[in-house]
Amino acid sequence: MLAIAAPMMISTACDGLMVFTDRFFMAKIAPEQMNAVMAGGITMQTMCFFFIGLTSYSTALVAQYFGKGEKHKSTVAAFQAILVTLSAWPIIIALKPLAIAMFDIAGISPVQAMYQTEYLNVLVMGCVFGMMRYTMGCYFSGIGRTGIVMVATIAALLINIFLDYTLIFGNFGFDPMGISGAAFATISANACALLILFAAYFGKNNRKTFSVLSSFRFDKIIMKKLIRFGYPAGIEFFFNFVIFTILTGIFHSCGNVAATAATIMFSWDLVTFIPLLGIEISVTSLVGRYLGAKRPDIAYKSAISAIKTGILFSSAILVIFVFAPWPLVRVFAPDVFNPVFEQAAPIAVNMIRIASLYVLASAVIVAFIGTLRGAGDTFFSMIVSVMMNLLLLPVVYLSLKVFNLPLEAAWSFLVVCFLIFCAVLAFRFKSGKWKNIAAV
Repeated sequence: MLAIAAPMMISTACDGLMVFTDRFFMAKIAPEQMNAVMAGGITMQTMCFFFIGLTSYSTALVAQYFGKGEKHKSTVAAFQAILVTLSAWPIIIALKPLAIAMFDIAGISPVQAMYQTEYLNVLVMGCVFGMMRYTMGCYFSGIGRTGIVMVATIAALLINIFLDYTLIFGNFGFDPMGISGAAFATISANACALLILFAAYFGKNNRKTFSVLSSFRFDKIIMKKLIRFGYPAGIEFFFNFVIFTILTGIFHSCGNVAATAATIMFSWDLVTFIPLLGIEISVTSLVGRYLGAKRPDIAYKSAISAIKTGILFSSAILVIFVFAPWPLVRVFAPDVFNPVFEQAAPIAVNMIRIASLYVLASAVIVAFIGTLRGAGDTFFSMIVSVMMNLLLLPVVYLSLKVFNLPLEAAWSFLVVCFLIFCAVLAFRFKSGKWKNIAAV
């Protein structure tokens, strides 16, 4: 578990830092632009996440074929995911006007909506690089070669930081591009990471071992399996991010102070949560591999190892959230005094401390979800996850818009909902039904 999970935790942490970097640099200009980067980025992810969720099941398919000793089918499964990704790009471009229209419906301030639109216009045109990078990462995760994913992601992070600094502020002879520069930096970083993954995919060892050159064909049977077991994850990803986008819009519609406090909180929440997704990907790979090899006992042990690994990581986050929230908030302080930030800072501190209540639960949640997906039990996780996230909408809306409660109260109710979600997944895991689902 550690051999596969450690590189993936580093990789997903780097992905989180890429998003964090954009917000950090934009915060030095104005809170409105920082908020626009967060909301615009979430909107972009929402449009992509059905397809990302669908293709994410290629990790389990690749792993199960790998476990059965049918290595040539692992690359065929990867190619079906590539076909889905390429087909998704024009659909996402076509959805852009609808996404921009939603900014007005959400009640976001005109200044922030203007910056969000500028940011989204650039991201949409280059989103295929990020999606394809994820798709190729699923293949390498499925065969256990997470080290190459880590190398590509670290390269993307370094390139993103350099280009953010260069393009946003106009350093090294470039004209300042502001928020568009942040978007171009993200696209360029993803493209460079994709080149690294392609180089490894077409490398001599991988090309021969997994019959890469003969895998470029449409396979009806494997495509049906990818869609059958992947669409629930796609629906889950999509609806959860739609809900998260709406939740973000509710917080942001409460004014600039509330928007800034929520952005700071969600930024740190994502930075600390995203590494746990590395554990989810790793346990999906291991459970898929051992179930493919007809070893459910080892698949179960993999799940327990994932839980232990996640709790170890999250324990450190808990300590930081409880005892050092102020330095985390001050990271986003503008270079010049800003009254909006100063009012938002104490609210963000309280929200970060409240988040410490569920960081350990998050570690358990990702381990359970990864186990269920690796086994092909994707429909159950979809139903429970979407229903639980739907519950968040009325809870937050009523708290902020009807009863006019403080942001901290709404955030507390949201945390309680996540704790309930953890308990439901634990019950499904203990039932053992996931061990008897066969995808291949």
